[in-house]
Amino acid sequence: METLRAKRPLWLLPVLILAQFLSTSLWFAGNAVIGDLQAAFGFSARSLGWVTIAVQLGFIAGTLVFSFGMIADRYSPSRVFMVSSLLAAACNLGILLLPGNLAALMTCRFLTGFFLAGIYPVGMKISADWYAQDLGKALGFLVGALVLGTGFPHFLRAVGADWDWETVIASTSALAVAGGLLLVLTVKDGPFRKRGHRFDPSGIVNAFRFPAFRSAAFAYFGHMWELYAFWAFLPVFYQAYAGLPGFQGAASLFSFLTIAIGAIGCIAGGLLAQRQGSGRIILLMLASSGLCCLVSPWILFFPAPVFFLVMAVWGFSVSGDSPQCSTLVAQSAPAAYTGSALTLVNCLGFSISTLSIQLLNLISDSISVRWLFLFLAVGPILGLLGLAKYPPALMRSGGS
Repeated sequence: METLRAKRPLWLLPVLILAQFLSTSLWFAGNAVIGDLQAAFGFSARSLGWVTIAVQLGFIAGTLVFSFGMIADRYSPSRVFMVSSLLAAACNLGILLLPGNLAALMTCRFLTGFFLAGIYPVGMKISADWYAQDLGKALGFLVGALVLGTGFPHFLRAVGADWDWETVIASTSALAVAGGLLLVLTVKDGPFRKRGHRFDPSGIVNAFRFPAFRSAAFAYFGHMWELYAFWAFLPVFYQAYAGLPGFQGAASLFSFLTIAIGAIGCIAGGLLAQRQGSGRIILLMLASSGLCCLVSPWILFFPAPVFFLVMAVWGFSVSGDSPQCSTLVAQSAPAAYTGSALTLVNCLGFSISTLSIQLLNLISDSISVRWLFLFLAVGPILGLLGLAKYPPALMRSGGS
């Protein structure tokens, strides 16, 4: 074990982090420019939810194909990551071809999401192939990069206020191409990789027979009910905040900052998991974000310092449990199916996130914005109940 750890290049984790960040910048590219598209082409207010759902549905479809095809277990994960990054970037650029057509926009976002299935979970698979004893720490940094990449289009929109939406789309595609090429040119298959030699979907599904795997997966599902719906409606929530004069114009910037602080949550959680264990970090993060959901109807009336403090805690905790959930899933799955099991759990989790996004999208016209995030509290509560069944002896595992 120690011999294999000694062979790990010092630059490996930084490269994985950078590649994941660059390639996942495609995720919310459509959300970052949807305001411009609504103004230019008359898309409805609900188009924000539909564009987000299109990416999620594409990701779900992609993870089904990647999981049951055992793509990341049968083929070189680095090459899968690279090809997926190039195809996702091309699909993202497709938005430029028929910009006034909402159906075309949703199709492009769907296909982008499909190929993101070869980026996010495959990046975690690559980490699992290189990191054994300290996987929780590695995934903390890696998922932190995903979180930062997800919010980056909002940052581009905020700092490039005078940029047209085409520039934002082209920029995110260029970043994804760079991420895919960087990874394939520098990262080889890891020493802990166990290649799957044949297509066997039953082996993936049978992973749910293991109590530890099942419990970790259900904690992740609760987390996913909250996460992407929270991210998707952050601009709407910030625009509704009346605590500062002219604040509505800064919604993109503060949406990025709230998402970005989740990257710090992922990294801090990964470091703490080294001593406390992944299970305990998940408990802390789920409880914190769940509490924020429950008090959300009153947040918009808080004074600015308290408002921003609560939003910072929420952004920190809503993401911070994700890498530790994935750590427990990866370590409790059968070794030959690690990549496919991670991908399947991602698929189910994103299916759940699509339901929560659609719920908020449907009720947003009939209730005040202040009540929207209250419905997300169901996720952390159910996640905590799922984790309660995780074997107590293993609660301190995963981080080291």
